[in-house]
Amino acid sequence: MHAVVPLAAPDRIFLPWGTSHLAVLTVTVLGAIGLVELARRGDARTVRVAGLVLAGALTLVTAGYQVAAFDPARPGLTLPLQLSDLAPYAAAWAVVSGQRWATVLTYYWGLTLSVQALLTPALGGADFPAPSFLVFFSDHVLVVWIAVLLTWGLRRHPTWWDYRVALGATVLWAVPAQVVNVVTGANYGYLGHKPETASLLDVLGPWPWYLLVEAALVVGVWALITLPWVRPPGGTGRSWWPRPRSSAGSASSPRGPARHPPGSPPSPPPGRAG
Repeated sequence: MHAVVPLAAPDRIFLPWGTSHLAVLTVTVLGAIGLVELARRGDARTVRVAGLVLAGALTLVTAGYQVAAFDPARPGLTLPLQLSDLAPYAAAWAVVSGQRWATVLTYYWGLTLSVQALLTPALGGADFPAPSFLVFFSDHVLVVWIAVLLTWGLRRHPTWWDYRVALGATVLWAVPAQVVNVVTGANYGYLGHKPETASLLDVLGPWPWYLLVEAALVVGVWALITLPWVRPPGGTGRSWWPRPRSSAGSASSPRGPARHPPGSPPSPPPGRAG
């Protein structure tokens, strides 16, 4: 949820829920639907290439802006320490490496924090096609697209363990971010005060109470977006990685039938001596 600072005086001011904002939201929804269809109907190579293109574009846009925005005279105020500064790298790495922790963070950060930033953008300055506009929305839209591609397209679904991992990672981010806020006077994560533009935090009460309400909302909302993917009533999650179907192998093994060294006798059937 970072605010992109315009580098020049704007000709047209960005207005939340104006024409350009509504256009971005429309493109976000249509693109997400298209990616799910691509993942389910396209061949594996095409889906892989599409994911890598998204990851590459996201990394270039994010890193390019962060380098341009960094001010050596104010290092504490221009460090990339917002969650939305980190989410693009998690999303890109999830596509490139398939690492579960990166996919977990992309799901929880992307489908709540990035979506919230798209609905209530902390964007001051110029409207489309200003660089600040393009960077802000590219950062958030691409993260959401990758989260949708991985979750609905490739069916990598979270479990309660992943829920706890996401909460723990967010706490690990918040503690040092607040230390930097106190030392430098920055406001990473809006932990020190609310953003200047309208946001959901406006209805959560004054500081510091809105932080407690926000934390409770995160815990609750992330639990709600975990529920559809887990089996009631025990809450044991479905496998994050889809299990291949095999008529010869055991359905309980995600890797299919066991392999034997060449020339070795097969394992005896269950219930019979070797």
